[in-house]
Amino acid sequence: MSEKTPGTAARRSVRLASVAAVATLAGLLTGPGSAADEPDADVSVTYDCETPSGSFQVPLQVHAEYPLAGEVDVPMTPLNVSLTADLPGAELAPLLPQGATEVLGTAGLDVEVAQNDQTAQARWEQFAAPATPLDPTADVRLVHTGEVPSLTVGATGDVTLTAGALTLELTVPPAAEGETVTPVTLDCARSEGEAGLLATIAVPEVGEETPSEPSEGGGDPSEGGEDGGDPGDGDIEVTPPEEPGPAEPVEYCPGEAPQGEMDFSLVPPPPPGFPPIVNALPGTPVCGYAVGLASLSKLGSAMLVNDPAKTPGLLSVAAVRRVVVRPAPLPGGKYFQADSLATLELPDAEASFLTFGFQPVSAKVHFENTPITITTADTEPVLGGPRTLFAVASFKQSLRMYDVKINGVPLDVGDTCGTPAYDVALYGDFTKEPAYINVLSGGPLNGTVDIPAFTGCGVGGENLNALFTAAVSGPGNPIAMNQGAVCIPDPENGDAGCPAVVPPLPGPAGRTD
Repeated sequence: MSEKTPGTAARRSVRLASVAAVATLAGLLTGPGSAADEPDADVSVTYDCETPSGSFQVPLQVHAEYPLAGEVDVPMTPLNVSLTADLPGAELAPLLPQGATEVLGTAGLDVEVAQNDQTAQARWEQFAAPATPLDPTADVRLVHTGEVPSLTVGATGDVTLTAGALTLELTVPPAAEGETVTPVTLDCARSEGEAGLLATIAVPEVGEETPSEPSEGGGDPSEGGEDGGDPGDGDIEVTPPEEPGPAEPVEYCPGEAPQGEMDFSLVPPPPPGFPPIVNALPGTPVCGYAVGLASLSKLGSAMLVNDPAKTPGLLSVAAVRRVVVRPAPLPGGKYFQADSLATLELPDAEASFLTFGFQPVSAKVHFENTPITITTADTEPVLGGPRTLFAVASFKQSLRMYDVKINGVPLDVGDTCGTPAYDVALYGDFTKEPAYINVLSGGPLNGTVDIPAFTGCGVGGENLNALFTAAVSGPGNPIAMNQGAVCIPDPENGDAGCPAVVPPLPGPAGRTD
């Protein structure tokens, strides 16, 4: 790196920007040096991680959103960065305290920034992963999120970002307030044959056409720019971040975490065998979003549930309030179950359909839900044999219709036109990715409900119950929901995944594609 005057260095300094803050402002940025038009990039890199007893491989998926192109002396910032590590539970268990049921940690990744004949080292550090259930017989997926430095270059030509050394620091939640838990540090190097190239960002000459597609992975980071002209001083500056000043606390998950008892009436019981051990836990307060579609089989129509285009309701969760464990050697085989309690106040939905195939009807639908029991489990009856995974979110729900119009003409149905409570059980589909592995990462859930007969419909002595029962009530009405990854507020140690992001809608009800 060449020497620079203080004024020039200040002009090209790079500051660590908050991913959350930059993402909030991304819609206001339009220049090529911003991240307003950034493409998603997912790159997988395999690492060899050293432990006192040997080494094991860890697949790491690096997700980020990069700008399509950059400008000389204009900072560029990767956004929405995550480092997802899949660690073998069998290797983790001996490293953690005996009896550990959860693991959490931080990750740091060295990233080499190169352009033309210049290089600089950036450090993506303090990426936090929330507490995740520990299963000694399966992979444990830790999703680390955090902030990364922006970067500024002093010349034209392609800029490459290449993953270097990886550090994983693993620990367990303290059993009691004030308890100190010593973390385990894993030093990891790229496996043989892994190039580690994360992205290539073009920095063209002024007036030169910018690429319409990003370049990620592949290629040779040493090739440098393609402009063929004078690369300029070419320096790449990466400076330590400024210490942030005191900030007002942000209430990402308003209100108290759900309280009360979980309902296991719709949850499959553990397979027969030695009685598993049940451990009650305090639960971790988290929040997120779940959106979806509900179909009415008789009418062949669907309505949005928790419409993401409006103001969707926030899912409040007491995550992992209970675990049920049976070790593999015992009769019945290995069994691991994690139970969480959630509440979701759904905004009213809007439905439009043709009753009896010809009469257009519109209505607003109000839902009432009981607390939701969310259960995920992993079963392996024979050690080394086939495993069975399942996920189910179960609760009771009733619905009420109002503001009904038939062919545009209002129909007064009163204030109590609805159904009694009915059971809802939504199940994870493990034949497709992403699957619903745990409540923290979320995923698609599907099920069907039987809508009971309507009561309380009509005013002034008019009884419209039969009309709505004939048009709407009946069995086998599909529901497809998609729960996004949750926000884990922790002001002392750094909020993870906050604020929660609204996930995309699933496919048509009953499908996950």
